[in-house]
Amino acid sequence: MTANVVLFDLDDTLYPYAPCKEAGMEAALETARELGYEFDRDAFDEFYRAGRLEVKRELSGTAATHERFIYFKRAVEEHTGEPRAGDALALGEAFWEGYLEEMALFPGVETTLETLRENGVDVAITTNLTTRIQLAKVEQLGLDEYIDVLVTSEETGREKPGSVMFTLPLARLDRRVSEAVMVGDNVGADIVGANAVGLETVLWNADPDEPLEGRREPDHRIDAVGELTELVP
Repeated sequence: MTANVVLFDLDDTLYPYAPCKEAGMEAALETARELGYEFDRDAFDEFYRAGRLEVKRELSGTAATHERFIYFKRAVEEHTGEPRAGDALALGEAFWEGYLEEMALFPGVETTLETLRENGVDVAITTNLTTRIQLAKVEQLGLDEYIDVLVTSEETGREKPGSVMFTLPLARLDRRVSEAVMVGDNVGADIVGANAVGLETVLWNADPDEPLEGRREPDHRIDAVGELTELVP
């Protein structure tokens, strides 16, 4: 394929999500104990799940549905029957501090981004979640020098696979759909959404057991980020 712009998902596409979440949870648990909550890990996980479930049920389809500060706010309220704003704030800050400290790019990402830039290919990140947290992730990963545009679902008001998450970064770069390719790990959000607006798609780091059929099929599938430069010369 020939492309003048590559759109990337962020979470679990440019860096691994699971170890960062685990680090965030451990940091938040330690803070909870310091605040006087008598949690073991299982009890803390249930505390977290209760808040997360409530947020997912009420705010599905919005950037806020991913926000840990809201998860902890709801969890604290349900657990104590009180707002305890300071506790919710401390837990959210601990989670994201632990999460960010654990972040590291997947092997080959930096070299791939350097190659794209050397070849005159624009790079955009289009990502679900709130803007402040995604900005912090981009800074922590040292991606500023490699990207031309960052778009979050908070600023568009729509989550992927909503079309604006793909068309807005192209508009900001003054590029056409025919010039672009989307790279992501999530079939439902990244591949279906990008295919729906006519983008060529590359699936990377996806669940190998997730079925791919019909319009959900990506145009390409790669096993390492570095393989992208073989597809986008």
